[in-house]
Amino acid sequence: MLIGDANKRSDKSLESWIWDAACSIRGAKDAPKFKDYILPLIFTKRLCDVFDDELNRIAKEVGSRAKAFKLVKHDKKLVRFYLPLEPLSPDDAVWSVIRTGKDKTRVAGEKYLERLGQELTTYLRAIADENALLKGIIDRVDFNATTHGVRDIDDNRLSNLIERISEKRLGLGDVEADIIGRSYEYLIRKFAEGGGQSAGEFYTPGEVGEVMALIMDPEPGMTVYDPTCGSAGLLIKCELALEEKIKASGKKNTAPLKLYGQESTATTWAMANMNMIIHDMEGEIEIGDTFRHPKFRKGNRLQTFDRVVANPMWNQTEFTEKDYDADELDRFPQGAGFPGNKADWGWVQHVFASLDDKGQAAVVLDTGAASRGSGSANTNKEKEVRRWFVEQDLIEGVIYLPENLFYNTTAPAIILFLNKTKKKVQKGNLFLLNAATEFAKGDPKNYLPEDAIRRIAETFTAWREVEKYSRIVSREEIGKRDYNISPSLYVSTGSDAVHRPLREIVEELELLESEAASVDASLKNILRALVV
Repeated sequence: MLIGDANKRSDKSLESWIWDAACSIRGAKDAPKFKDYILPLIFTKRLCDVFDDELNRIAKEVGSRAKAFKLVKHDKKLVRFYLPLEPLSPDDAVWSVIRTGKDKTRVAGEKYLERLGQELTTYLRAIADENALLKGIIDRVDFNATTHGVRDIDDNRLSNLIERISEKRLGLGDVEADIIGRSYEYLIRKFAEGGGQSAGEFYTPGEVGEVMALIMDPEPGMTVYDPTCGSAGLLIKCELALEEKIKASGKKNTAPLKLYGQESTATTWAMANMNMIIHDMEGEIEIGDTFRHPKFRKGNRLQTFDRVVANPMWNQTEFTEKDYDADELDRFPQGAGFPGNKADWGWVQHVFASLDDKGQAAVVLDTGAASRGSGSANTNKEKEVRRWFVEQDLIEGVIYLPENLFYNTTAPAIILFLNKTKKKVQKGNLFLLNAATEFAKGDPKNYLPEDAIRRIAETFTAWREVEKYSRIVSREEIGKRDYNISPSLYVSTGSDAVHRPLREIVEELELLESEAASVDASLKNILRALVV
């Protein structure tokens, strides 16, 4: 059996267990509602088991686990995360304290299960108090919380969850960081499947992230930034792509990527940090509204990075022209600026301002962002921003993705690629790839198979024209098409399907109707003036 096959079996087993544990609360249908409880507990199980492994390593050197406990308590830098949990017997697993409440410093005994939510909250907050990196990550959950006087998760169900989590060991010798990381990502994806409209706020389909990471092709030591990082999936995919490339090259001792992200939702920010740590990666994840208050700054400008990857919320309407005018970071240049009532191209401008002199970026957008306003006689602000990016020769290309990949919509998406150092053959041109048919049916969502991921990334990276798949298109042709950069307009897949998504056509019709109403109103005013 190939090692890869063994790993896949291990992944499947771990994924089944991790999902079964999640479902032990109230079944698969309701499991996503409890992600804020489940994710920290599985994360804590990993911390406990790794801490046990570190204690065992030290015990071999000093003679016993009892001595190891004392030594680590005296010098907490001997371990990555110090856990203030000490079982009654030093030879017992550290997780047993979470499971039974029997700690050397405070023996809860049988009464532990009678106040499990309260005790569990106390333990996790104690762990956070000892580890600055975990502050706000595992201690933000109140397992004893109530709504209208009723516990959000009662002690019996909580105990059941802990028992299921206790079934597998997650230590260094039991499961590799990449396997548990993939399984944790699997759990986040499963939560996204049942997360309704909120799912897209924290999760980008893993295969979309893989396409972006492969095309970004980061090098050791590079800086990578995601201004809307959600659960940090896109950042993690970039590091995994680098590790895969290094492994294939046979090189050793290369520098990891320096990962940076910002997330506005506190629970998702915590999820991102847990996801990074459980993947055995380190990064700097800030919390806050990136659009209005970006945290990564250098003086009166944004901090810049080698690579930027992002999937901002599509078609946001909460930002007004005042938000753009109030910007003091030079993010919205003259000629671009306010894109109208939808913020997609506002985010693209933030991403562009976050690139260093040789930077590259990949941004997921709604397909409408590629075409809105094109074909209209009147000025459209979003189209004018697109025009600016095309005329400045900043767009390397666009990939059109299949429909029904994302968890909060059935609509297709595009990936827009920016490049400040286009090669000579690329200058003055855009590479447009239509991957609308590159999907397999899943439940409940479509997905990109592994061969499709590779084909998309390799074709785009090589700028290889393939009939009914990809084209190199000049800026002049883009201009003639009124700065519509949707690959579906330039590359026919040859299928019977409509080559332009229905939503694009509807939005264009709505725009034309609005303009027609405006023209009618102007004409009436002129006629009234003539009558007078």
